[in-house]
Amino acid sequence: MKCLLDTHAFIWLITDDDRLSAKARKTILDSRTFLYLSSASIWEMVVKAAIGKLKLPVHPEAFVQKQLAAAQIQELPVSFKHAFHLQHLPNHHKDPFDRMLVAQALAEKLTILTIDPLIAQYPAKTLW
Repeated sequence: MKCLLDTHAFIWLITDDDRLSAKARKTILDSRTFLYLSSASIWEMVVKAAIGKLKLPVHPEAFVQKQLAAAQIQELPVSFKHAFHLQHLPNHHKDPFDRMLVAQALAEKLTILTIDPLIAQYPAKTLW
């Protein structure tokens, strides 16, 4: 399975937060699962850390780089293909970061690991 981590799923995974569902945790730990983190999630974390909405133990760059390597998560850059895919999405969600995750998941045929019920309204596969 190929899974795209929603930003909260990534943070909850690496902080061992109980809000990460048992099903999501099992999927993440399965050696057959390929995990991806979008550069849109990095952008979201940097923005939220800068305005005080997200507390990280260290600067976002150091924090993310260390965790990606430790958890064997691949970076998923935002491409033109992903950006253009946004025009085909219904407007269920106002959050631009989450809309980009949906566009990437659809374009790359990834399952999104998310608790967000608004993301589940899109035709992308979700798991939680």
